[in-house]
Amino acid sequence: MAPLRGRIPFMIHHLQNDRYQILKSYLDSIADLTRRGDAREESYYPALKDLLEALARARGRTVQVTVLPRLTEAGSPDFRVWDGSQKVIGYIEAKAPGTNLDREKTSEQLQRYLHTFPNLILTDFYEFRLYRNGVPLECARLARPFIPQTLREKPPDEQVEELTHLFETFFSFVLPPSLTAEDLARELARRTRFLRDQVILPELKGQVAAQQGPLYGFYDAFQKYLIAGLTEDQFADLYAQTITYGLFAARTRAQNSFNRRMAHDLIPSTIGILRDVFKFISLEEPSPQMKVIVDDIAAVLNVADVQAILTQYFRQGKGDDPILHFYETFLAEYDPETRERRGVYYTPQAVVRYIVRAVHDLLKTRFGLPDGLVDERVTLLDPAAGTLTFPAEAIRLAFQEFTAKYGEGAKENLLRRHILPHFYAFELLMAPYAIGHMKISLLLETLGVPLRNGERFQFYLTNALEMEDRAKTPIPGLASLSEESHQAARVKKGRTDSGHPGQPALFGAHRQ
Repeated sequence: MAPLRGRIPFMIHHLQNDRYQILKSYLDSIADLTRRGDAREESYYPALKDLLEALARARGRTVQVTVLPRLTEAGSPDFRVWDGSQKVIGYIEAKAPGTNLDREKTSEQLQRYLHTFPNLILTDFYEFRLYRNGVPLECARLARPFIPQTLREKPPDEQVEELTHLFETFFSFVLPPSLTAEDLARELARRTRFLRDQVILPELKGQVAAQQGPLYGFYDAFQKYLIAGLTEDQFADLYAQTITYGLFAARTRAQNSFNRRMAHDLIPSTIGILRDVFKFISLEEPSPQMKVIVDDIAAVLNVADVQAILTQYFRQGKGDDPILHFYETFLAEYDPETRERRGVYYTPQAVVRYIVRAVHDLLKTRFGLPDGLVDERVTLLDPAAGTLTFPAEAIRLAFQEFTAKYGEGAKENLLRRHILPHFYAFELLMAPYAIGHMKISLLLETLGVPLRNGERFQFYLTNALEMEDRAKTPIPGLASLSEESHQAARVKKGRTDSGHPGQPALFGAHRQ
């Protein structure tokens, strides 16, 4: 056997020759299509798909190339390249041969793609331009399309080595794992905005016109049980954020790898609304466009070290709780106007602690309850709870008071005899609702009293100003939302399962 050192140049030459033959075969295919004179853009898709898969095989890897049907003129990029599980490699936007790519790169469509997808190729099947995080990185032209278009001749290949290197760079892309909470919020925001505007809203409009479809079912349920007069634009916004933050909540419970299909099983069964949403997203068949962008969001969460972020800031108390600022940072990137309109600005943590401490002290001094928030006669309700910043601080303070007076041994009793049956919160928006449930679950784990299977904090998705107890319905997709509305109505009217008298009550009206 020849020494390995002597074989390396041969192996490299053999590999380079393979790639040359792959590109030559591709050029032959597309040139034949062009010379016919009647080929549409879509006619070239199979050749490009075969090229991508063959180049990946030549590198010793297997990829899945998905050709995406265009839902609207804006739509999604034409190709997604991924590993079929957790890793999204990149996207390709293709134009008809001979298209002026200089003009295309300034179009609103491509600018939206460049802002959303960090690894993107723009091509007319002959020339390829690679963009990394919106910045031009490499460009290579395999041949000139005017030769087969005008001269009806097979064009000579040109920048084969440059194109080979461009694809090497494209395939080597990986998302950075060391994202801060703020970086992660911004990465998610860009993709969620694309999901809202380019996928959910167009699909919803079509389903509303037909009066049928899974999105229409959720839209109808939210109008009936949550927000009367909800517009299609508002629902698309609400639903897109729900998907992203539902994935985020599920990711915090995943031990190792994570993807869209795992999310449903990682969401606690007690949060029925999120489970219903993710039954459709994870287990059923959303549109190809929705699968692509949701897979992309899940891929970002898969590589992000979510547990490290939470451990560093939330569980060990090194700085502010990232969840406190996460939604604000997200909205600042996702939709600044929505952030301004909804007043999503967070009360500084020092102010939250001061207010909760003041209420705790007043219960002792004015109401004659020496244990303050720990006293089982106290009912706490936050009617506009957002991400549960105030209730979370109240729970933290209650456990601090309890363990200082009575020790660690009976913490389980405090949680199950007082906190879970007597602390309540309402929220109108799904994204902070999902974040809030995640926050309380993490907090209780930190305090050493994690929720058991079947337990939940009494945080309800509801309009705090709506008192009507709407009839429950067994219709799939509506049942969990109607049940949530029913349970919230019981709390509003003082008819809780615990039989607690509900006095005195603490109310907080704020947006978190």
